[in-house]
Amino acid sequence: MSFTIYPAIDVRHGRVVRLAQGDYARETRYAADPFELAMAYADAGARWLHLVDLAAARSGGYTLSALLGRIAADGRLKVQTGGGVRNEGEVARILEAGASRIVVGSLAVKQPQRVIGWLQRFGVERIVLALDARCDAQGVWQLPVHGWTEGSGVALDALLDVYAKAGARHLLCTDIARDGMLQGPNLALYRRLVADWPGFALQASGGVREAGDVETARSVGCNGIVLGRALLEGRLALSELLPQAVSC
Repeated sequence: MSFTIYPAIDVRHGRVVRLAQGDYARETRYAADPFELAMAYADAGARWLHLVDLAAARSGGYTLSALLGRIAADGRLKVQTGGGVRNEGEVARILEAGASRIVVGSLAVKQPQRVIGWLQRFGVERIVLALDARCDAQGVWQLPVHGWTEGSGVALDALLDVYAKAGARHLLCTDIARDGMLQGPNLALYRRLVADWPGFALQASGGVREAGDVETARSVGCNGIVLGRALLEGRLALSELLPQAVSC
C-alpha cells in the first residue's frame, strides 16, 4: 500500500501560522515565508504539499492562487489545497493555477450533492474531502464548518456513507481535539474509518508529535499523513521520515 507524507503549510494574511484546535484566537505565527518553506520541503524530498488558506476557510474566497502558481511552477511538489472553496468555477480556477487536488471542507458537509457533482466533473482523484470531526458528549462524531467555528448538525458516519456510495476516493479526517496539540493522532478513529469505509484513501491529520506516530498511522491502514506543527517546530525531520513513505 502506498503511503504519502504531506507537509502542511497553513497561511493566514500571507504568513505561515498554526491554530490550536482550530481556534483562530489561538494562532501561532512562524517566521518562514510560505513559498520558501514549500521549497525547503521540496529540497528535503517531499513530493506532495498540503496548502491551506485559513482566512478563506472561515470567510470564503480562496486567495492563494499566486502562491500556488509559484509552487507548481517549480515542478517538484504536487499540491492539494483548499480553504473557502465554494463553487465549481473556483475549483476549476485553482486546478488551472496548478493544484493537483482540491480540498473541500465546509461545502462537503453542507452541500454534499454539489460536491458529488464536482467528483463527477473533475474526477475522484482531484477532490479531497476534509471532514474534520469533534466527538460530542454522546460519542457521536460531529462535523463543524467554516474553520470549525459553526456546528453543522451533520454526523461523520452518515456523510461518509453518502460519499462512499458516490465513489469518492480521497478523505482527510482530523480529530479537532488533537489538532495542533502534539498529543498523537487518534488511531482508534482511523482504525474504525479504515475498517468501515475501506474504499477511501485515508489521510490522517492532527496531533503528530514524533516519528512513531507516522508509522502507527500507516500500520492502522492510513494511506497518508499530514504533518504541520511538528515539522514547523523541528520535532520531526522530514528528510528522515520520507524514506519510510512511498509517495505517488
